[in-house]
Amino acid sequence: MVVAVTDPQKFAGRLDHVCLAVRKLAPARDMLERTLGYKPRTAPVENTRQKVNVQFMSRPGSIDIKLIEPASLDSPLVDFIKRGGGGLHHLAFRTDSVEAACEEMKARGARVVAEPQPGEAFDDTAIAFAFLGMGLNVELFETDERRSELHPEGAPPES
Repeated sequence: MVVAVTDPQKFAGRLDHVCLAVRKLAPARDMLERTLGYKPRTAPVENTRQKVNVQFMSRPGSIDIKLIEPASLDSPLVDFIKRGGGGLHHLAFRTDSVEAACEEMKARGARVVAEPQPGEAFDDTAIAFAFLGMGLNVELFETDERRSELHPEGAPPES
């Protein structure tokens, strides 16, 4: 599929969240709650494909922060954390079509590093990752759904 970039200034995605790589979810979650007033949006979810544990944090009027920790010692995230101690891992953009967004990224000179695949933290809807350069990765996804979404009070929804 060839995608023509009709407006080089406009990318058809909306910034949804930033992702921070951390050694452990609990201390990072506690820090975001204490210092910035964020609350857990989801319970931790294991992403077996990426070998990470994921938890979304939210605050009214702000974008979400996604925390990721290595789920095992063979997680690719281990090296990322060893190199820089963690921190910004990627920016995440919600788009109408992950496949079309990947093609658009390629047309704009980005390198797709993970083709579309089910994203466990997003209830298995498609996600993909692209590397833009200068150390910046982006995640592309197409849903507002989150697995293990919590009620505002912090309790899981009743089944």
